[in-house]
Amino acid sequence: MTGIIRALSVMALMLALAGCGGSGVEWHAKNIRGLMPDLEFTLTAPDGEPFTAEDRAGQVRLLFFGFTNCPDICPATMARLQNAVKQMPQDMRDEVTLLFVSVDPERDTPERVGEYVDFFGDNIVGLTSDEETLRTLAKRYRTTFGYGKPDENGDYDVSHSNAVYVFDGQGQARLLIRSDQSISQISEDLETLVRQGRD
Repeated sequence: MTGIIRALSVMALMLALAGCGGSGVEWHAKNIRGLMPDLEFTLTAPDGEPFTAEDRAGQVRLLFFGFTNCPDICPATMARLQNAVKQMPQDMRDEVTLLFVSVDPERDTPERVGEYVDFFGDNIVGLTSDEETLRTLAKRYRTTFGYGKPDENGDYDVSHSNAVYVFDGQGQARLLIRSDQSISQISEDLETLVRQGRD
């Protein structure tokens, strides 16, 4: 009898622990639910108008910091994310938006950022703002950026994280996409989030 009670207790504990994990989904990306603040910002869109997180409420949103003169990380990441969205079922693709935030306001005007993101496809919003606003937003998501020393032509590099933060339709932080994730794995995670939003 004692053995049965012990076994039932172990089963109850396992069920309780499983419940603590949320939906029980095994994500490919890092689960950051409850570890990061909700999506909240006011930045400038390519048309020069203010753009906030509420403008795409209800959609899964991917937040990525970069700059248009970025020679490698930015274009590679943007292409990777767009390919992941293209692998999703067609009726889900419009429920995902990539927010590309330029942290190089000195060179990246809203119009230039808009032209840059248009090259990679649809459902990408190019955003920027003044440096103080951008630093506040970066700090909110525990990241940073910096500027290198200008060369004789005035050109300089911008250091920034390659992190991609994923927020659900309610603006809650859900995932941190890792650089070693495959396009298929990113696509599967995004599809799962969209499905959860429909339930």
